[in-house]
Amino acid sequence: MTTRSATPPDTATRVWTALHEFVTGQDRRRALHAALNLGPGKVEVLIKLADGPMTLREIARTAGIDPPAATVGVDQLEARGLVHRTPHPDDNRRKLVHLTDAGREARRSSTSHPPNWPIWAPMTSPDSTRS
Repeated sequence: MTTRSATPPDTATRVWTALHEFVTGQDRRRALHAALNLGPGKVEVLIKLADGPMTLREIARTAGIDPPAATVGVDQLEARGLVHRTPHPDDNRRKLVHLTDAGREARRSSTSHPPNWPIWAPMTSPDSTRS
């Protein structure tokens, strides 16, 4: 029979919490969200538009929302000067959404900052992090 070493459950919880904080702390979307006070969906749209213009339907599909919600979100980004719309070259009923210079700069500034490395709490004993 194999015996397991006894690891206090709170040690595993502390390790998982520290790992989660580290990984989420590296997410560049947080920098863009904080800098522009945008929700995560709009941040994702700015990131995707850096690859090139998209139709509202493509934005909706990428963001996992319905087209009317994509229109509202793009309206808000447009009001802030981060995107603009142009007619689709093949279908005047559709519009292409492009990043503006301000939108490109916002997206670029969010990815140019070095990552914020978390300050690791000592994990020497289960009691060291209890409040």
